[in-house]
Amino acid sequence: MAKYFVRFQYKNQIDWGMVVGGNILPLQFGDKATKDILADLQKKSIKPNSKSKNSIKRELVKVLSPITAPCQVICQGANYKKHSLESGLDPKSKTYNLFFTKSDFSLTSAIGDVVRPKHVELLDYEIELGIVFGKDIATPLNEKSYNPSDYIAALFMANDISARDIQLPQLQWYKGKSYRTFFPAGPILAVLEPEDYKYIESLELNLTVNGKIRQSAKANQMVFPPKESIAELSSFTHIRVGDVLLTGTPAGCALKAPGKLKQIFASFLPEHKKWKLFIKGQKNRTEYLQPGDTIKATIRTADGRLDLGEQILRVKQG
Repeated sequence: MAKYFVRFQYKNQIDWGMVVGGNILPLQFGDKATKDILADLQKKSIKPNSKSKNSIKRELVKVLSPITAPCQVICQGANYKKHSLESGLDPKSKTYNLFFTKSDFSLTSAIGDVVRPKHVELLDYEIELGIVFGKDIATPLNEKSYNPSDYIAALFMANDISARDIQLPQLQWYKGKSYRTFFPAGPILAVLEPEDYKYIESLELNLTVNGKIRQSAKANQMVFPPKESIAELSSFTHIRVGDVLLTGTPAGCALKAPGKLKQIFASFLPEHKKWKLFIKGQKNRTEYLQPGDTIKATIRTADGRLDLGEQILRVKQG
């Protein structure tokens, strides 16, 4: 059964701990990188005592991101059919797996602030299931024969915060998704046992803004599931322990592509006028995040067998 870990700050000291009920059992390892924690677990050199008297109540610590830099952050775009549609893509004609990257510079805590840069107006949310690799992948994997549980060490929750007015008009996906605080991760690092892999598709992703549900879907609705995606990644990139894959977001984002007629009309306009019209239309959508908004998100199975905790984020103006 999966074990839950958090990276936290307590009395000005950073450490890792195992979550047991409402308490944290400190590992007394200090501020180790995620890849090193995973390596220690594989060597079985981490043996927390669940009966330890040194446990700390969770509300007394400051929770930090369980994903540490440096690491490679690989993302999948439009990996849920309904999100493809709201993004203006036709799922029937999009027969490819869309990959892009995000800077580890944007990592931040799952409980804290998301800062909207001064020049950004169209700030969007994207709940995503994150995968942490526990084994290097230096050669192509055979999709039919390899076992994904050999490479997926842990799961975590991510929010792929996006500045749509940078990402799309400027064609700057990396830039528009990589500002400070644009990658809330955690709070939980769920380290899996081999038998846990089959429960990934049962995970339910839910996100609310100011108490109203915006996104809700099961992980089994992915167009390209993890096994297929990891095999494809292995054909063109080198994966290292501690690197992460964000597996895409469900429908319900603030972004909504213009209708077909508007898109046809815009195609006859100069680029700068087309995107000016796009931004004007998007500003009418009240779903975009505003300073003072509260974002809450969970990823868990209905029976609680896998539970990646809860993100609680407050939007602040930069």
